[in-house]
Amino acid sequence: MADQHLFFIESLGALYEAVQSAGIFADSKFFVDCTPKYPVAAIVAKYDNAKNDPSFKLDAFVQTNFELPAATVSTYTSAKKTIDAHLNELWDELKRTPDHTSGTLIPLPHEYIVPGGRFREVYYWDSYFTMLGLQVSRRIDIIENMVDNFAYLINEFGFIPNGNRTYYLGRSQPPFFALMVHLLSEEKGDGILIKYKTVLEKEYAFWMKGAEQLSAAQPAIDHVVLLQNGDMLNRYWDNKNVPRPEAYQEDIHIAGESGNEIAKTFRHIRAAAESGWDFSSRWFKDKLQMATIQTTDLIPVDLNCLLLYMEATLLQIYQQQHDDVNAALFTTKIEKRTSAIQHYCWNENRGCYFDFNIATQQQEEHFNLATVFPLFFNIATAGQAQQIATLIKEKFLYSGGLITTLYKTGQQWDAPNGWAPLQWMAYKGLKNYDFTELADVIKDNWMSNCEKVFADTGKMMEKYNVMDTTIKAGGGEYPNQDGFGWTNGVYLKMKSEKR
Repeated sequence: MADQHLFFIESLGALYEAVQSAGIFADSKFFVDCTPKYPVAAIVAKYDNAKNDPSFKLDAFVQTNFELPAATVSTYTSAKKTIDAHLNELWDELKRTPDHTSGTLIPLPHEYIVPGGRFREVYYWDSYFTMLGLQVSRRIDIIENMVDNFAYLINEFGFIPNGNRTYYLGRSQPPFFALMVHLLSEEKGDGILIKYKTVLEKEYAFWMKGAEQLSAAQPAIDHVVLLQNGDMLNRYWDNKNVPRPEAYQEDIHIAGESGNEIAKTFRHIRAAAESGWDFSSRWFKDKLQMATIQTTDLIPVDLNCLLLYMEATLLQIYQQQHDDVNAALFTTKIEKRTSAIQHYCWNENRGCYFDFNIATQQQEEHFNLATVFPLFFNIATAGQAQQIATLIKEKFLYSGGLITTLYKTGQQWDAPNGWAPLQWMAYKGLKNYDFTELADVIKDNWMSNCEKVFADTGKMMEKYNVMDTTIKAGGGEYPNQDGFGWTNGVYLKMKSEKR
């Protein structure tokens, strides 16, 4: 394991907590992305000796002892290029070469694409949608390098972290690796599946860890949950129950407001970060209050669709290899998970897939775009797809694309914001069930929104206001970022799609 060679920001102890509590930097992520100029023990000793001196200045101490993150891609503009030219050139601006150990950054062996802005490292689920655009741009070499980087992370740590930072090593993100492998196989043939078999099995083992130990007395372990009728589904989880280093102050504040056990609140917050939807009223008991966060009590429909696809990918590999034992095993796994998703998450009266709450043993009737995942993965029946298409058209569709949820809360994964990955999942999901006209409207509205903002700013954004395209998107823990990996990828891929 590589852990012993890595720098963990928490190793700074009281210095780390003091800096993050003092609010020296506007963004909590900034300090944890710094690189120590000297051995950590020496910096900590200097801090301990100096901190009680009346003349001590914490910000000056940080400037002296740490190398601050370099300027980001946000300085890069279109220079009046066309949007297509801008995006194809932007890949090289967002590309990072193989790393050496640098602060909290986990070194990767191959080049990769970062999202942009404050996101100076590779991110797991972002990368699949980035790869869609790389495929259109014929940058297949970068796709393969990124898949190999993720394989490296699985081999090193047993899973793909949220991003290649040591402070992300408690959690993963929505498991899109199997989709990345399939995307690469479109270019290089089915032999690619065999090449990545072992790492796919390791990632699957990470998500299913503890499954054999589940019982009525212990119905939930890490990511796996045993349900009342013997079904097993998955939830989001983080191995740690302390504040996120990259959002230390924010997490302390929310935990203090929660009125619940502080460690449990930190776990819920971290699990929501693993979902990629950080943050959304989807995870809250009270849609308006993040302090009521309950992520680990929820069985998310989208996560279980992704794991079903991972199981289907492994089944395809076993069938290629004529491994009848594993093929039979995974055929059963797929049948059981498909049935469980339908049983626990589908609501016929509402015409929507909802997350299932294991604490209340009821669905969380929260309308959000996770309902399109069973369409993307061809799990829904024709009748279910019809109801979802109607719901999308009537409740989610706006002039700038699809809103993420029906609720305005100030959280970034809520109305009025729309996000590129969910536009793509909805678009392709509806196409799968021949709702072509609706899918094309979504595509046209989203692309027009991207084009309008690009014309105004020369940039592509992390997220967009889809309800009022004259207003910039906002909300959440940090300002809207530009760059932006997955927006670029989805735009290029949508543009390449034939009607």
